[in-house]
Amino acid sequence: MTLAKLSQASDISVRSLTAFENGHKSPSGDTLLSLARALELPPSFFSAGDLSEIPVNEASFRALTKTSALDRDAALSAGSFAVSINDWIEARFDLPRADVPTFPHLEPEQAAELLRARWGLGESPIGNMIRLLEAHGIRVFSLAVDCSSVDAFSIRHNGNQPFIFLNTQKSGERGRFDAAHELGHLVLHSEHRIPHGPEAEREAQQFASAFLMPKSGLLAQDLHNASLDRIMKAKRKWNVAAMALTYRLHELGLTSDWIYRVTAKQLSQMGYRRSEPDGIPRETSHLLTKVFATLREKGISASQVAEAVHLNLDELNKHIFGLAPIALEGGRETTSPVRPKLQLIESGAASSKR
Repeated sequence: MTLAKLSQASDISVRSLTAFENGHKSPSGDTLLSLARALELPPSFFSAGDLSEIPVNEASFRALTKTSALDRDAALSAGSFAVSINDWIEARFDLPRADVPTFPHLEPEQAAELLRARWGLGESPIGNMIRLLEAHGIRVFSLAVDCSSVDAFSIRHNGNQPFIFLNTQKSGERGRFDAAHELGHLVLHSEHRIPHGPEAEREAQQFASAFLMPKSGLLAQDLHNASLDRIMKAKRKWNVAAMALTYRLHELGLTSDWIYRVTAKQLSQMGYRRSEPDGIPRETSHLLTKVFATLREKGISASQVAEAVHLNLDELNKHIFGLAPIALEGGRETTSPVRPKLQLIESGAASSKR
C-alpha cells in the first residue's frame, strides 16, 4: 500500500504518515486506531517488537523476472509475519530439526539423486511433497492471497532454518513442482552461491524435475517414445503435470525431438499448458494441522494465537489456510481435524490461555 492509498484509507495526511514512519512523530490513540482499521491489524501490532525482516538478497523467488519489486517486497513482508507465527509455535512445540544438506558444487541431477538417497526415497514417486519437506525440518507456509502474483519463494532464516512459501491458488501438480523448485534453491544455492538470476532458476528447475521424476524410476517404466495415453497414466503415477513429464522424458533422451513437439502441441490443445485438467488436489500440511489440533485440545483457539502474535484472525489464516484446517469464529473448522501426536511444551503464555 502506498502512502497516498494509506492516507486515503485512514484519513491521515501523507505528511503525518511520513513523520510516523520516520520516527519523528508518534500517533495519538485515535490516530493509531485509524491506522489499525486501515491496515486491518490489531492496535497491539504497532507496539509489539520489531518483525524479523527478510533481506531481499537471501530469498529465492520462483519466476523472479515476472515479479515486480512491489509484489516481491509485499511477499517478503508477508513472509515476516509467517516467521513470527513459526517462532510462536516453536516456543511451544518440538518440531523436526532441519535436515537440508547443501550441494553447491554438484549438478542439479546429481544433487537430486543424492538428496533422494539421503532421505531414503529410492526411485518411487513422492507421496506428499509438503509433508516430506516438513519431516526434514523445512517450515512451509501459504503466501497471502494479496501476494498472488508470486508463485513461491524460499529462505534460510538466520542462515539456518529453511522456509518455503507457496502460492496455494495454483494447481496441485504446480504446487508440488514449486515446492521441489524451492528445495532446489535451498540445496544448490548456499554458501557462495546466490539464489538469483536465470542460471539459478534453470538449476532449480532441473533439480525439481529430477527430484520429482528420478531418471532411474522413469527408465524402469519403459517410457521410451511414450504415447500420449502412456504419458497421462505416468503423470498420475508421479503426481506431476503432463507437460513437465513430457519435458523430462525429452530431457532424458527418451523421446525424439519430433515426438516431443507433437506431444507438447497435443497437450497444449487439450489445455495442459496453462492448467491441469482433472488434476490432483492441493497438498496440505501435516505439521500445522497437528499443531492447531493440539492447541484446540488445550483450549487455545486460533484467535488467541493471532492475538499472541499481534495479528488478527484473517491475517493468520492468510498464512495457514489452504495448508491446514483452521478453526473459524464460532467453533467451526474448514476440514476435519487430524489427531495430533506432537509434544506441547508447557509455558506461561500457553497456560494463561487455558
